[in-house]
Amino acid sequence: MTTTSATTSRAADYDEIVRVVQLYIDGFRTGHTTLFEEAFHDDAWIFFTEADGTLVKSATRDCYQEWGGTPNPDIVGRIITVTQAGDIANVLLGWDDPDKSADSWVDLQNLIRVDGVWKITNMTAPTPAGPEETKRRHRSRVERTGTHTGRRTGHRRHAPECD
Repeated sequence: MTTTSATTSRAADYDEIVRVVQLYIDGFRTGHTTLFEEAFHDDAWIFFTEADGTLVKSATRDCYQEWGGTPNPDIVGRIITVTQAGDIANVLLGWDDPDKSADSWVDLQNLIRVDGVWKITNMTAPTPAGPEETKRRHRSRVERTGTHTGRRTGHRRHAPECD
């Protein structure tokens, strides 16, 4: 197993793994959903928790339109670590918004190489915001749609709900 960080050697497929994760980052920056389609496996999932601790999961393909709906060219995605063990890899990805220094977080991206092609298969994201922000987003969604789905109202700070 090879881990890439400030103190260890570089993962064997580092450049290709980072290229795939960069597609995901660039999708948020540009709003181009085709970048998400290229980065994620067709059966990929995202897992996260609500502010109250409720576990939520969604197929990532159901999120692409929402994720690309509000491009943020200023968002910065930082590859913190890359760990590879044969045909699987994990990337710890940091996110920063230069306009909101307190709005930083990390995601975990799991990838698999099938027929020589790396794809993100699973993403684990943090709770999007504190309970008050979650309530505000929920109220906004109910007011906008007139519905209550019981689902999370914000996948993360830079991406609204994925249905």
